[in-house]
Amino acid sequence: MVRGELSTRRQDAVRAWTSFVEHGDEVEAMVRPEILSSWARSEAAIPIDVKEAPLADESEIEAIWRDSPLQTAVENVEQELRRTAQDGDLVIAVTDADTRILWTYGGRVMRRKAESVNFVAGGRWDDESVGTNALDLANRLGQPAMVFSAEHYASIVHNWVCWAAPVFDPTTGTKLGVIDLSTTWDRTHPIGLATARVMARLIESAMPASAHHPSALTDVTRDPGLVMTLLGTAETYLDGQRLLLNRRQTEVLALLALHPAGLSLEQLHAMLYGDQAITFSTLKAEVSHLRAALGGQLGSRPYRLLMPVATDVEHVLGLLRRGEVGAAVEAYGGDLLPGTNSPALSELAEVVAVAVREALLADPQPDAVVRYSELAPYDAEVLEVGLAALGRAGGPPHPAVPLLKGRLAVARR
Repeated sequence: MVRGELSTRRQDAVRAWTSFVEHGDEVEAMVRPEILSSWARSEAAIPIDVKEAPLADESEIEAIWRDSPLQTAVENVEQELRRTAQDGDLVIAVTDADTRILWTYGGRVMRRKAESVNFVAGGRWDDESVGTNALDLANRLGQPAMVFSAEHYASIVHNWVCWAAPVFDPTTGTKLGVIDLSTTWDRTHPIGLATARVMARLIESAMPASAHHPSALTDVTRDPGLVMTLLGTAETYLDGQRLLLNRRQTEVLALLALHPAGLSLEQLHAMLYGDQAITFSTLKAEVSHLRAALGGQLGSRPYRLLMPVATDVEHVLGLLRRGEVGAAVEAYGGDLLPGTNSPALSELAEVVAVAVREALLADPQPDAVVRYSELAPYDAEVLEVGLAALGRAGGPPHPAVPLLKGRLAVARR
């Protein structure tokens, strides 16, 4: 989204917030329902000029965090989380189920901003403590949430944009908390929400095996061979067992999974690194780690996988080739490995995203349009085409019409 569009969107958010503060719920048509509901809860609980989040008892937070499954999982993937924060100048936070921050790490600029409002370990970020924010919405709704600029109730974070996703126990389904990514409003990016979702899945995949948290011992899928989810989230299973891979290993494995005939060292290097000054030795080391993780089922000269392979990318493209648009959109979890630096995977991500979008424009099935709008809430054209198709259908209004109209109004702001 270009800076001019973001500025206009921010002005609209400030105008809606000001109207709410001055006139109450007359802004119903100007903001998303979940934002308006949170504003109402915030207004009843905190002053409009709140300066910082309140802090929970330090010893209580330490006791909750120490030796917990969340702590172990975060420590297992901490390098990836820190790199994401540094590369995007983000502040990343992990909370408990009461939206109290347990762990946080920030890039240079955002770290200072976060500390100034108690976006730190122990900070209480439920909306009744500090006002509307993405952490509270994701925790309350049990699904990824974004809050932009003055959609926050408290003016202390009107210069922020936040994306958050809930973190679940992979075995029991219990919501453990949320992970949040925050930066300044002018750095808003369409893949922010998908990135939060990916980070949540990354943490879930790193949960420890124990008597109290046996997720790593559980067969999540019974499919034989290698099964990779790459769209919107990154998960890999080998013969039903989840593999814990870092970002680069996942990218290498994805390229091999999508090229079953195999790739030479030179081809794999070009697809993975492009013109980056990365040595072949570095790539060989990554392949060696992967070969160990795969129990030796990775051949060489060329590099190729020696087991059955299935990916959601091929599944979605196969559905599109058969004209099954609704099923394809349902299976499409979002952008392919958001934030990847691999030129080959970036190109494929665009191919898949465009293919899904064009298929939906050609055949705007209502349920598929609703599902797609959750992944791409600001794609006004798809919403318009979907509403137009429903208008031509005749008969009683489709139950999706009010929701699509509301999302279209937000997308046009």
